[in-house]
Amino acid sequence: MTTPTIGFIGLGSMGKPMAQCLLQAGYSLAVYDTNAQAVATLAQNERVSASATPADVAKRASIIITMLPTSAIVEQVLRGSDGVFSVVQPGSIIVEMSSGVPAATRALAQEAQGHGAALVDAPVSGGVSRANTGDLSIMFGGTDASLSIVEPVLRAMGSSVVRTGEVGSAHAMKALNNLVSAGGFLIGIEAILMGKRFGLDTEVMVDVLNASTGMNNSTQKKFKQFVLSGKYNAGFGLELMVKDLGIALGLDENHTAEFSQLCLKTWRAAAESLGKGADHTELAKFIAQRCDVTLP
Repeated sequence: MTTPTIGFIGLGSMGKPMAQCLLQAGYSLAVYDTNAQAVATLAQNERVSASATPADVAKRASIIITMLPTSAIVEQVLRGSDGVFSVVQPGSIIVEMSSGVPAATRALAQEAQGHGAALVDAPVSGGVSRANTGDLSIMFGGTDASLSIVEPVLRAMGSSVVRTGEVGSAHAMKALNNLVSAGGFLIGIEAILMGKRFGLDTEVMVDVLNASTGMNNSTQKKFKQFVLSGKYNAGFGLELMVKDLGIALGLDENHTAEFSQLCLKTWRAAAESLGKGADHTELAKFIAQRCDVTLP
């Protein structure tokens, strides 16, 4: 059985290892990124063809993945004069795997339908480490029929694929997931800093949390690895976390989620203080400075 050529737009810190997982699964790729070096590096593989524009990708593939920083960039890639929509083949499926705004995703899906194509949302969770191993958690918004076509492709990049509902629902779920993750990181760091000021050993505190009811993803996979080590290089930007939290709070139309609002306020303040390019784990340094406690 021959595997189809997959279009892949966006070869950043997450997109590149995801594309490599597709190659390992036997797929051929038509790729595009504004970073010519990222394209050239991947195109050293004989099953990768470099594309000059997003439209060029759409000419070569009927399943097209977008993995980009924001919905605004996705819109540009799809709607531009040399964008995917300008030449998309009827029957094509665009798999929007970025962390997008649900309303924007639904508008793009409706526009895709006007071109005889389908657009579904399939954002991921797990970070760069799980992108490298093809072990991502993938949320899917779209019809069962679309899922049946693209699920083998998604399974090459993730170990879990869960349909959340219609188009846009997966992007809503991804934002809410990151809200929970951000809240867990924030409260965990505050607890670590309070304990350190009291005199507790931070490494021991993390061990206790991970053996107790205070355990969460950050205590398990971030505190020792990226904070207490002083590395702060988890691979997910602070700006992107703030963006996702803003998307999540956009779902709170009645503004009743008070803790979530405080969480966003703190993360946003950290982003303004630390500036562009900061890793999201550097929030810990921002909180430590405010608490006058030293971290690596």
